[in-house]
Amino acid sequence: MRQLNSLLNQPELNALNARNLEAQAAQKIWVTIAPDNLAKFSHASSIKNKQFNLFADNNAVAAKIKLFIPSLLIKLENQGCEVTSIQVKVQVKSSPKVKAKTIKKLSPHAADELNQLSKKLSGTPLGEALARLATKAK
Repeated sequence: MRQLNSLLNQPELNALNARNLEAQAAQKIWVTIAPDNLAKFSHASSIKNKQFNLFADNNAVAAKIKLFIPSLLIKLENQGCEVTSIQVKVQVKSSPKVKAKTIKKLSPHAADELNQLSKKLSGTPLGEALARLATKAK
């Protein structure tokens, strides 16, 4: 137990913990003053040098936040924060990998049915398209 306490009391971890507490406090303030639709797609980073730092998930959210800066500054002042500016940066979240599309094939029975239908509609554009589809399926 003593070793664990000595690890947790290292200056590097204390600085990291202090930074984390700052970010949590800024996020709590941001959630209370931000419009609901913008709070979902952005988060607060810190309040330093009278500047409130925000990260938006995309350019559209950042632009919308920038439109609201005057009213947000008033709300921050009402919260008791000494903030004179709001800086908005875009921090794009990584997107999940796109799954490869599976190629669907017609069953042999379906191909035969399409072939029969194409023979009934022969000489028409639909009949020709059905014939091509039936031959590709085989």
